Amino acid sequence: MKLKFWLLGAVVGMALLQASAIYAHKTEVIVKAENKDDFAAVVAAVHQQMQSGGRYEFVDQGERQKVDASFADMQSLFDKYNNVAQMDQNAKVQLFNDQEAVNAILTHRDDKRLVCESVAPIGSHIPRTSCRTYREIEQEHRDTRNIQQQMQQVQEVRGGKG
Repeated sequence: MKLKFWLLGAVVGMALLQASAIYAHKTEVIVKAENKDDFAAVVAAVHQQMQSGGRYEFVDQGERQKVDASFADMQSLFDKYNNVAQMDQNAKVQLFNDQEAVNAILTHRDDKRLVCESVAPIGSHIPRTSCRTYREIEQEHRDTRNIQQQMQQVQEVRGGKG
C-alpha cells in the first residue's frame, strides 16, 4: 500500500517538474555595458525599441523618465571612469543598481513576455491555462479602448442630430 502512494507521489512530482520547466525561463539582461562606447550603443538601442512598434513600446511616460534618469546616472559614471574596471566599489554598486532598475522596467514591459493565467471556461469548473504575450494583451486593451471611443463618438453624433 505504501509503495502505491510513493509511486503515485513520484509520478505527480515528475509531472509537476515537467510543467514548471515549461514556464521557467532565464531572465534576459537588457542593459549591461563595460565601457562608455558600449553604453552609448545600449542606450541608443533601448531608446529605439521604446518607440512605437518596438519591443518596449509599452513603457509608460513615468517609467521612461525613470529609465532616462538611470541612464543619466550611468552616463555620469562612464564619463568619470570610462569603463567598469576603473570604477571604485561604490560606483560599481551604483551602476549595478541603475542597470537593475532599467532592466526591471524593460523586462516587465517586454512585448515578448509570456503572461499565463488559469481561467475556468464558461460552463465548466475545470480551469485551463491560457498564455499570451504582453503585446497581445496590450493590443487587446488598445482595441477595446478604440472601440469604446468610436461608440461614444457615434452616440454623440446621434445625440446631436436627434
